[in-house]
Amino acid sequence: MVGCKIRRGRPNGGVARRAPSAYISAVSLKKKYKYRRRLPHLQCDYKALFVTFRTFGRWVLPDAARDVVFASCRNETRAQMIALVVMPDHVHLIFVPQQASDGTSYALPEIVKSIKSFSAHQINKLLGRRGPVWDEEFFDHAIRNPEALAGKIEYVLFNPVQNKLATRPSQYRWAWAEDVLADEAVRATPC
Repeated sequence: MVGCKIRRGRPNGGVARRAPSAYISAVSLKKKYKYRRRLPHLQCDYKALFVTFRTFGRWVLPDAARDVVFASCRNETRAQMIALVVMPDHVHLIFVPQQASDGTSYALPEIVKSIKSFSAHQINKLLGRRGPVWDEEFFDHAIRNPEALAGKIEYVLFNPVQNKLATRPSQYRWAWAEDVLADEAVRATPC
């Protein structure tokens, strides 16, 4: 096995240290961590992930653009969507990466890039505009247990309510969740 450094913020110019649990195979490293910017993106195979990405410059998406993003997320074949919400200037997703033909899980950056790229092209075409739609970076969090999964689903669905875009989650047309707590195929367990 080849070790890898997990890049974290280094206050006071500190040096990155090798984390003991950060050893993964060279093949896995190349596939899953090809895309790295300022934030580390960690992925455990067959585990649920919570992902957030924002619009470029906090641009507010018009309704038609939110429809495009919602459809792009729901139709992503590399991930089993559990819940999602498309807010005016950001998107929250909960999903489990699907298996590729070689038996490995699709990489988190590959899934997010697919959603962002496809939706950005469609939005720009629809609105007759050019330029970036999404910030380059995204934020992710591995969901470690069923209680955390239930909490994240609730957070995603109630995000429009908290932002006063709806009085109930069912009133917001760009929020959706699968009933996964009864689905034995999806387990949010520690990595």
